[in-house]
Amino acid sequence: MESKGSFVAVGLGMMLGAHLSPRSRSEIEQADAVFALVSDAIVELWLQRMRPDLRSLQPYYAEGKRRTDSYREMIDAMMAEVRAGRRVCGVFYGHPGVFAQVPHHAVARARAEGFEAEMQPGISAEDCLYADLGVDPATYGCQHYEASQLLFFRRRLDPSAYLVIWQIGLTGDRSLARYGTGPAYRRLLIERLVEAGYPPEHEVVIYEAATLPIATPRIERIPLSGLAAADVRLQSTLAVPPARPMVRDEAMLARIDAIDASIRAGESGDATPLDVRSLES
Repeated sequence: MESKGSFVAVGLGMMLGAHLSPRSRSEIEQADAVFALVSDAIVELWLQRMRPDLRSLQPYYAEGKRRTDSYREMIDAMMAEVRAGRRVCGVFYGHPGVFAQVPHHAVARARAEGFEAEMQPGISAEDCLYADLGVDPATYGCQHYEASQLLFFRRRLDPSAYLVIWQIGLTGDRSLARYGTGPAYRRLLIERLVEAGYPPEHEVVIYEAATLPIATPRIERIPLSGLAAADVRLQSTLAVPPARPMVRDEAMLARIDAIDASIRAGESGDATPLDVRSLES
């Protein structure tokens, strides 16, 4: 009986060898065909020790070629193996579902064609950022945006929450063919953040997760106004701490106090519990 193909996207994590989960390792080892799109050549060589037959997806990229065309070709290459009845594993750096179109689209394509497909999580740059910068997203809340999205659309930013801006090295790119934009584009990003309530002198962090055990993360603190002239790379992320304190909603707190009081009164048998609808009038 002919076997039916399948596809799984796994995350390699950010640091070479240190972030790979047992489940993802098993998928890589047991697959019939393994494709990889990873952070650099060293990581790819490490994977080849596990799977000498590894097929790199990196050659599908080319200067001046639209990334969407490269993504489509990558998916086509993996799906050809799935359709041939093979168990296919796509290996991606970080988390395969975070800032990665190919894994999402490959899983969706495989499922649409009736094949089994799933995604296994990995440690992402976001996870590393929380650890390296000592950020707990529960403390002030945390907003995440892609840099160009902040320019292309009117988004509502909250300066009392933490803000993480991804792919600042590609700020303003609409060609989908470049691998970096210049200071003029980042000045527009600065302008957008100042409009939202972040002062030009507000300290921000250019962050890059460590990808090798011997490396350290990049944590460069600069004023927001210095972002345009900063050394920004494709993997750079901008972390923006809160610029103003959170404002207490005294009216809502009073309503919560009233509900608490009504519950306590009801438990003691002293009063009928308050109808919450009456608080809304």
